Amino acid sequence: MDSEPSDEPTPFLALKILVAGGFGVGKTTFVGTVSEIRPLNTEELLTEASRTDDRLDGIEDKRTTTVALDFGRITFGDDLALYLFGTPGQDRFWFMWDELAGGALGAVVLADTRRLRDCFPAVDYFERRRLPFVVAVNCFDGARDYSAREVATALDLDPGTPVVLCDARDRDSGKEVLITLIELAGNFAVPDAPDVPAEPV
Repeated sequence: MDSEPSDEPTPFLALKILVAGGFGVGKTTFVGTVSEIRPLNTEELLTEASRTDDRLDGIEDKRTTTVALDFGRITFGDDLALYLFGTPGQDRFWFMWDELAGGALGAVVLADTRRLRDCFPAVDYFERRRLPFVVAVNCFDGARDYSAREVATALDLDPGTPVVLCDARDRDSGKEVLITLIELAGNFAVPDAPDVPAEPV
C-alpha cells in the first residue's frame, strides 16, 4: 500500500548572525538593506562630547551612532530565516558583545579600507571564540580599491577566513555575503570555546 503524503510542515530553521566592525563602517546600513522587515535601530545623534572618543576620519558627515544594537530578518525559501544583530562599534559599548554573541552561528565583520585597523578588534574577538566569520569589505565611493587577498594579508587572517567585496547599500550584495557565511559555518567544526570576556584591543 502506498504511504499517504505527509502533512508535516518542513522544519523551520532560525539562525542568529552578528554584523560587527568598527565605528561608522556600515553595519546599520547593511542590516537595514538586507532585512525584509522594518529594522530595529538604536541610533542616537553624535554629540560634541563624543567627538573626542569617536574618530570621524573619513566619515566626517556621520551624524548618528548605534548605542545598543541593530536588528533585522531575512528568509531564504520556506525553511530558513536569519536574524541579524548589528553590534555597536565603539569601545565603550563592548560590554554588550558577549550578550549579543550568545547562540550565534557566525558573524560578518564589515571593513572599510580607509580605516582597516578599526576592524581588528572584531576579527580578534571572533578568532578567540572560534566563531566562524567572513570579512566583508564595504566598497565606499572614493575609497582605494584593494583585492580580497590584500585585505586578508593586511588583517593577518587565519587561513580559510573568507574575504568578500560588497556594497552594504545593495541587497543582492548583502545576501551574497550572508550565503558565504552560511556555507563557511556549515563546514565549521566548533570546539568548546573558552569563556573570554570582550575587551577593546
